[in-house]
Amino acid sequence: MKKTIKNIAFALFAVAASVAITSCGNKSKSTEHAEADHDHADGDHEHTYACPMHPEVTGKEGATCPKCGMKLELVSDEKAANTNTYFMAFKATPAVEAGKAALLSFTPSIKGNESEMVPLDIQHDKKLHLIVVSKDLSYFDHIHPEFQASGSYDISVLAKGANYANGKFHNETKFEQGGNYVLFADYVPSGASHQLERIELNVAGTPYKAQTYTVSKATSTVDGYEVMLMPEGGKFFSEGTSHIAGIIKKDGKEVSADSFENYLAAKAHVVVISEDTQNYLHVHPEVVDGRLDLHTTFGKVGIFRGWMQFQTNGQVHTADFVIKVEEGKAPESAHGAEADHKH
Repeated sequence: MKKTIKNIAFALFAVAASVAITSCGNKSKSTEHAEADHDHADGDHEHTYACPMHPEVTGKEGATCPKCGMKLELVSDEKAANTNTYFMAFKATPAVEAGKAALLSFTPSIKGNESEMVPLDIQHDKKLHLIVVSKDLSYFDHIHPEFQASGSYDISVLAKGANYANGKFHNETKFEQGGNYVLFADYVPSGASHQLERIELNVAGTPYKAQTYTVSKATSTVDGYEVMLMPEGGKFFSEGTSHIAGIIKKDGKEVSADSFENYLAAKAHVVVISEDTQNYLHVHPEVVDGRLDLHTTFGKVGIFRGWMQFQTNGQVHTADFVIKVEEGKAPESAHGAEADHKH
């Protein structure tokens, strides 16, 4: 079974603003919309600046997205005029079973013109980013299906006992336990806006034992690093833009994020998903005074799971978190201009 999301940008944890995914028509857009500000160039031509990951967020030149922190970019006439409805056709061959080999194929398509091949732009070193989580959010993987001559993007599911063959970029995955999983496909069709697709996948076999998360976990230890998320105001709030410092230590001493290697064209990636898997956030934090500077709008109260990935000495580290978002508005911050937006 699959569900799709139309014309949504992939964000997290700038953390990114929450993207509400509904089952109506299997597609939805973010419940937050930005109020457009326009600069005027020569003549009467109007220019719009929008977030490359959240195209519904618009604002002035030089502003940043309140959802993911990315700088707003000029929207080309081609993108502004594009009215296509995109979706990701998904196929598993054979049906996925825990511990057994399979092939997952994703084909970007246009509704009503499914036979047309849809080229994708490179974003953060890859044309397609795939986030795989178990429905209970105890499992996380970030992988990159590879382009095929047929127009699909494929990734191998390894059989039990098989070893990963690829190096720096993770181009295989495993489903060692059965149960329900959710796949988030992040891609940008050439000449179009950022797209986010939510696909549900049932894996046959003995199901994983579902976990429940109730206690906040803002500090995580991975590969000898201690990773902490420190929100301004001391809490993660449901409303407004939450500014969060990512602090990383090793052997008790703080490590500058400037020393990290680029992983997928960023010093770090943060993904946050709500407990019901209906809200997805994605962010590429900046480095300010050696610390990761993240900001996002959660949009609702509840439990979120988060994962931060960064790379040192050729190794990708993944720190996991449990984020308890509380009722209230995040305090104002002096972290620079942001795009105007309204609910």
